[in-house]
This record gives sequence, C-alpha cells and structure tokens, in this order.
Amino acid sequence: MSTYIPSALEIQRKWFVVDASGKTLGRLATEAASVLAGKRNPKYTPFIDVGDHVIVINAEKVRLTGLKSQSKVYRRYTGFPGGLREESFTRLLERKPEKIVEEAIKGMLPKTKMGRKMGSKLNVYKGDKHPHAAQQPQPLEISA
Repeated sequence: MSTYIPSALEIQRKWFVVDASGKTLGRLATEAASVLAGKRNPKYTPFIDVGDHVIVINAEKVRLTGLKSQSKVYRRYTGFPGGLREESFTRLLERKPEKIVEEAIKGMLPKTKMGRKMGSKLNVYKGDKHPHAAQQPQPLEISA
C-alpha cells in the first residue's frame, strides 16, 4: 500500500472569513495560520501547499491581553545604515491595523518559499467590507 500524495490539480481551495473584532491577536493568528498551512485539510502533506484562503475583517478591533498594548513595539529595517524604525502597537493600530494582524499570522508560517506562498493567500481588511464576495467565503469560528 503506497502513501497517498495529492497532486496540485486535486487541491480545491476554500475561502474563509474571520471577524477579528474583540478577538485576541495571538489566538486569531494561530487559527488563521493553521488554515493557511492546510493543517485542517485531511489531504495535508508537509511539502505541498494544500492551505485555504483566509480573509480577516475588522482588523482595527483586535485586542491584546495584559499590558502588551502599551509595551509592544514593532521594528523594521529600511536597509540603510542606522535605519532601524520602531513603532508602538497603539500608533500602528491607528495608522495601519492590517499590518498588525498580517505580521502576526505570517510570523507563524514557515520561513520558506512555500511559507511565502501560503502568506499570499491571506487578505486583511480594516473595516467589515471585503471585495471577495464572489468567492462565497464561509465564516471561520475562532474562540475568543
């Protein structure tokens, strides 16, 4: 009996929508990363991308526990000498809340070519509207 390995033609990707309002950032990110990686799929294979698409709405309403919202800092490097930029969670939440959720989810995916491909199936939006209605996304329930 040989091991079943799905081909790229057999993979049918579903679309899921997640409402981030009132959800804890880390708990939301782990569930979304699991769906993107295909861990919930019975045809899961570690070396083949069998993950589904995830749409996250209401990214500005995500929350952190404890005092993390006051102390968390996001860092990025511009590529120039002395170009380390720092931004607090509260400031980034005002400026670009999609970036917070996107960075949390993509940080839980593999750091490989396949991980980047999984990350490209993630769509994060600020409000409750998204342009993917034609894909008929199903709601993905995540516990608070």
